[in-house]
Amino acid sequence: MNNVDVRMRNANVFIADSSHMGCQLMAAALRRSRNKLVVVGSATTSEGVRTAIFNRKFNLDALVIACDLKDGPMSGLKIASEIRLSHPETRIIALMDSSERDTVVDAFRSGATGILSREQPFDILCKCINAVCQGEVWATSKELKFGLDALVQTKEVSARMKQDKSYKDRTLTNREEGIVQLIAEGLTNRDISTQLKLSENTVRNYLFRIFNKLGTSNRLELALFAINRKRNDENKTQEKLLPSEHHNQHERLL
Repeated sequence: MNNVDVRMRNANVFIADSSHMGCQLMAAALRRSRNKLVVVGSATTSEGVRTAIFNRKFNLDALVIACDLKDGPMSGLKIASEIRLSHPETRIIALMDSSERDTVVDAFRSGATGILSREQPFDILCKCINAVCQGEVWATSKELKFGLDALVQTKEVSARMKQDKSYKDRTLTNREEGIVQLIAEGLTNRDISTQLKLSENTVRNYLFRIFNKLGTSNRLELALFAINRKRNDENKTQEKLLPSEHHNQHERLL
């Protein structure tokens, strides 16, 4: 999604809440607002969101989704994570009943760039949508701290893998390694599918397998893991070269 394009046209928004009433209230409020927002659809279940977005015939700029949908607790964040993988250009806003740490972290991990409490007035929702559509992050200082603290903890992923006795079973294939490298370089699913001559659906399937193998939960954690591993490999290579270089210098002195 091009942020400049969004500023020049109406932003398309999809709403997902646990009840039809909730969806209708938000849609009505957004349509009454002075902001350039177009509600293109709504759903109350994960399957409803999946079907509407995967079969869509419109550009989707923002998905406003409740953490809990009709089909169960945290079902909203689960489908949001799936949408983020398949449509990385769509901005996700997580609608929360409370800003508990674990829920906020799960929302960030699902790909949300906007965190909004239900207690906020509707005009704040409009401002939030406009902000995330311009590439900004919408969250309170407290919520951002929750996310940053969780980000720091991702450094422990490689350490856990080294200690895991089943690490050999989690070794990535050459194809998976290639996809991890492309993710670390910032490529989208579409870019990867074009470069590797794979369908976007195949790329998504590879990503799910990689996440399960490495214990990561989103593209950011995967990219950080890849960068950290590359740095460690480079350090090990330098350590191996040092004795050889020292030996060569000693021979020259003789």
